[in-house]
Amino acid sequence: MNTWRRRVAYYSIVLALLMLGYAVVYDYAMSTFEGEPETFLHSLQVVVETFTTTGFGSDSPWTSPQLNVLVIVMDLTGVALIFLALPALIFPLLQETLRTTPPTAIEDLSDHVVICAYTARGETLITELGNRDVEYVLVEPDRETAADLYDEGYTVIHADPESTDALRRACAPAATAVIADASDEIDASIVLAARESAPNTQVVSIVEDPDSAEYHRLAGADTVLSPRQLVGESLAEKVVAGVSAELASAVEIADDFEIAEFPVHRGSELVGTTLAESRVGERTGANVIGAWSRGEFESPPSPDAALDGSTVLLVAGHDDQLEQLKELTRSGARRHETGSVIIVGYGRVGSVAASELAAAEVPYTVVDLNDRPAADVVGDATDPDVLRQAGIEEARTLVLAPSNDTTTVFATLVARELDSEIEIVARAQETANTRKLYQAGADYVLALATVSGRMLASTVLESEEFISPATQVEIVRTSAPNLAGESLAEADVRAETGVTVIAVERNGTTVAELDPDFTLRTDDEVLVTGTDEDIGRFNVEMG
Repeated sequence: MNTWRRRVAYYSIVLALLMLGYAVVYDYAMSTFEGEPETFLHSLQVVVETFTTTGFGSDSPWTSPQLNVLVIVMDLTGVALIFLALPALIFPLLQETLRTTPPTAIEDLSDHVVICAYTARGETLITELGNRDVEYVLVEPDRETAADLYDEGYTVIHADPESTDALRRACAPAATAVIADASDEIDASIVLAARESAPNTQVVSIVEDPDSAEYHRLAGADTVLSPRQLVGESLAEKVVAGVSAELASAVEIADDFEIAEFPVHRGSELVGTTLAESRVGERTGANVIGAWSRGEFESPPSPDAALDGSTVLLVAGHDDQLEQLKELTRSGARRHETGSVIIVGYGRVGSVAASELAAAEVPYTVVDLNDRPAADVVGDATDPDVLRQAGIEEARTLVLAPSNDTTTVFATLVARELDSEIEIVARAQETANTRKLYQAGADYVLALATVSGRMLASTVLESEEFISPATQVEIVRTSAPNLAGESLAEADVRAETGVTVIAVERNGTTVAELDPDFTLRTDDEVLVTGTDEDIGRFNVEMG
């Protein structure tokens, strides 16, 4: 609306100046060419009549060609200004008038989540909440954004999240949690407002810079999350896992029974085979319950699924089984065992990854646009010469963590063209760009927005446990009363919902090795894994 007001002001000034100018010219022309002097006020009246096409008064017709040309020009100018005013002024005003106004308060809501304000990671959290039938309220300070969200069906109010009154209007005192997700400085203010307006409600704050976490705790945040740090640690963990015999990111389901992701490294003996041809189940005893390939997840994976450098296997089994499978997925090439790692981008994610690699004694080279002490090579990673200078021909892994996804995608293309064998591990800012990175040639991608949303969900949804928010699929503990009395074979959960039941908790005991005849009970808790959509479908149909 402020933009519209500025347009009206500029239009009015230009219109007034044009009319005054034409009035001066018309007054002069009437005296000079028609020999009929007029008052300036009368000349201005004629100009106004011409611009508005309401008539020409007593002065028409004109005998001189000069006056006729002048009037024609004034006619055209007036019509042009009218047509200009319609799209620039009138239509936006009508749209604004007819547009649904977002509410400024919500009533009679409880056990919901208040999200301040709308971000990409908030979108992931909203998806997670929707999958579990948990209500939410977005508190959005920007009116146009709030209106757009409201039109799209979001539960949103237009209010300042730093205001205690706004949080009360979002029913924060009756909420399960208040999420501060704007910026490090604003979030601290939101935390203070939330602590005052809803002293008994859980307050969770997101920080970009972990160094500011302590200030958020001092402000009153119950939990402070740093997604960038987790992503940096996870990327480094994937790199270290390529040369380490230890299992990385394994989630313990029961004693000596775990679930883990295994990227199939370039150079592995599995590359170029299908899942059936690899015989990983027979050779290791581990159960492959899902597989990612270029950003697409399939559970159970097809026996004909081709294994390549972009494949990530989701596997369940005992420690010794998983260790055998890890050996199969690792590269046999010496370069991948001894080569260094190139880290592109020394922001929060890149610096955390570097620290983790240093702790694991893995050599690395930092490439950054800025000439900072940590940068070994200063330059743009989309420039092939810069990557050559960083030693891409000898490196075994490239970790991409630039500040924007466009650069990451292009750098992936350049790196893959320079070296078809190097393993590329990338961070995506937006979840939607994950698939692009796989198509460009990345081997493993973690989306910051997805990891952030899952971190928030695992913190907020106390009734359910998101066991590993940094994995590419969800591993969730939940109930499934609708399955009571059915065996796993009868329920056919995979076919119905796409999720895989990996364990059942019964009377405090975890049953990890399930046969098709295992019958579920009402009070059982099931551990399931799958994509966000699959988990949501499971909760709706089986919960």
